Amino acid sequence: MATYIPNTKDEQQSMLREIGYQSFDDLFHDVPKEARVQGELDLPEGKSELEVRRIMEGMAEKNFVFDTILRGAGSYNHYVPAAVNEIADKEEFLTAYTPYQAEISQGILQSIFEYQTMIAELTGMEVANASLYDGASAAAEACGMCKDRKRSTIYVSDAVDPRILSVVRTYSFGKGTEVKTVKTADGATDLSALKEALAADPQAACFLMQYPNFYGIVEDADAIAAAVHEAGAQLIMSVNPIALGILKTPGEIGADIVVGDGQPLGLGLAFGGPYLGILAASQKNMRKVVGRLIGETVDSQGERGFVLTLQAREQHIRREKASSNICSNQALCALKASIYMSTVGPQGIRQVAELCTSKAHYLAAEFEKIGLKTVYGGEFFHEFVTSCPDADQLLEALEREGILGGLKLSDQEILWCVTELVSKEDMDDTVRIAKEVIGA
Repeated sequence: MATYIPNTKDEQQSMLREIGYQSFDDLFHDVPKEARVQGELDLPEGKSELEVRRIMEGMAEKNFVFDTILRGAGSYNHYVPAAVNEIADKEEFLTAYTPYQAEISQGILQSIFEYQTMIAELTGMEVANASLYDGASAAAEACGMCKDRKRSTIYVSDAVDPRILSVVRTYSFGKGTEVKTVKTADGATDLSALKEALAADPQAACFLMQYPNFYGIVEDADAIAAAVHEAGAQLIMSVNPIALGILKTPGEIGADIVVGDGQPLGLGLAFGGPYLGILAASQKNMRKVVGRLIGETVDSQGERGFVLTLQAREQHIRREKASSNICSNQALCALKASIYMSTVGPQGIRQVAELCTSKAHYLAAEFEKIGLKTVYGGEFFHEFVTSCPDADQLLEALEREGILGGLKLSDQEILWCVTELVSKEDMDDTVRIAKEVIGA
């Protein structure tokens, strides 16, 4: 926390005298003596910054850091500009919490407002929030938004990340909501099966798809949107925000709600968190959006200002009518995402997306040459599945060379991921090792 010092002993005494006390014992005189801590706490002596640094570095050395990462499946190794952490780590951001008092929270309120604006632009939607924990909880909350008295069944594609489906099931179980899955064909949602399921269920509330899906395939979202809306249900798209740099936006496709994980937007891998749940929606769903919504207004002098808005549905205002348990504030992660998007800009996001997809297609083509065939035939972004005679043997061989291989889906299938941080040399080394392992 750098220079974060709460107060000095002189300041403490001054505050005590101001409220009519001479000591802390006087302040806590109503607390029974037997309930108070007697003497010093049984804690080791404090250490200097240098000593703490050495201890922490010693602990960090126990970690194995891979030189090359070819695994994604929800967490992606992208380049994070230095400005992201340099700005976000300023003390005034690190110590900020939920900005209930607008008159003293204009800075953090504006940062959230700017984030919402960028997400709305990136997704092509009309409104966005900023307080969901991750992409999985955002998806579950979005499904809950679609439920009403007439429609309550939630449909989810089998091509959605299994962990997202698991969270959706957990949320739905607590609310007594039925969740049904739609089978896949060649690694993508089976459109005919989707139409058949929706046509047979007048209570269908929504359909959740992933774009690109868990296997990296870019599904025919336009056709899916048409089928879902024809059945009177709502379409929820779980997106990779970087992929939107080159793909058609959910707004253009006609999605009703957009969710996703903001991790690729400058958050780094960070040992699995904290991440950031993206949630954006159409105007018709605005009053159902869970979490924080920041609005722009003017003060008594006509100056631009920001406030928490549409709070009546929040559990901290009317808990008995709350539709969600979201009560925290992911503002620091949202700030990092905002700084990332501001730093790289629209063209930068597009360039990152183009590098990811071009490199992934190069690796897939090189794998094909040695017999690691691409399993699914659809167009893919930066993830793809290949066959492999022995997945464990290949992944272990890569690990010995400092390469984190793809995610093992089965004994003979691996889900690979390539980002802009993977060089041609890295990919060529991977192919060389794979060729030696499989004896091609």
